[in-house]
Amino acid sequence: MSWNPAIEPQCPEAGSLDSIETMIVPRTRDIGDFEVRRALPAPKRQMVGPFIFFDQMGPAEFINDQGIDVRPHPHIGLATVTYLYQGEFQHRDSLGTNQMIYPGEVNWMIAGNGVTHSERTSKETRQSASSLFGIQTWVALPEAHEETDAVFEHHKEATLPFIEGEGKQIRLILGNAYGERAPVKTFSEMFYADAVLEAGARLPMPDGHEDRGLYVVSGSIEVAGDQFDAGRMMVFRPGDAITVKAGAEGARLMLLGGETLNGPRYIWWNFVASTKDKIEAAKQAWAEGDWQSGRFHLPPGDSDEFTPLPS
Repeated sequence: MSWNPAIEPQCPEAGSLDSIETMIVPRTRDIGDFEVRRALPAPKRQMVGPFIFFDQMGPAEFINDQGIDVRPHPHIGLATVTYLYQGEFQHRDSLGTNQMIYPGEVNWMIAGNGVTHSERTSKETRQSASSLFGIQTWVALPEAHEETDAVFEHHKEATLPFIEGEGKQIRLILGNAYGERAPVKTFSEMFYADAVLEAGARLPMPDGHEDRGLYVVSGSIEVAGDQFDAGRMMVFRPGDAITVKAGAEGARLMLLGGETLNGPRYIWWNFVASTKDKIEAAKQAWAEGDWQSGRFHLPPGDSDEFTPLPS
């Protein structure tokens, strides 16, 4: 689509670094064949809007016969969103979904009362060298929707709003921003966008949202004259007019935020809930392993193994 005047670069820059409420340096975890950087939850910030989990996967390079193998595991009380920059993998879930995901597309899985899924590099991709680079996030569900039925949506790259001009390209993944709305079903107001900026390009943060933050995927940005390199998440003070400027090599950002929930959430393993009782009930159901008539079922086509409940 054509350039949207709502993100013209005339917006004022942040007046000072006081506009940054929280700076997060992700923790690095090695999960076997590749590295994950986890920005949320952080010691000083559990959520940005409803976003309660934020992982950068890779970049990783695999040789023949290598890839990722995330065995079937459960979720409750959240929605997962996967967005890739490079590579692909195969998503299977207990709803019967068998979906490949490629760069620029969206896999959106609402766990609600309970769902099980796996993520693996496909057999076809393992036949040669491959790469993987992307972001996975969890969105905590409002209390009224925590126990909704599980749902899966997949949206192709061409169906997502795309805004470009003035040295910027923005693909809206979830929610609403810059006068556009993504097709993904959500239960609260939010925004999540992939922004690519040329060197020196300026981008104002979306307004009209309670919480706003960004993650520097690559390159660097300036805020109030100070430079921030890749691998940093910053959360801005509500209501402040914020414009970021790309560094000399440009930048790729993930913009995120939205309406805050009515209270904090409990997190244990892959479960998110507003009460500890809901977490305990999910733990018991997974430990029982009644895949035929219990709360959780294994994905069709990937039911030979599963991830045990942590001790």
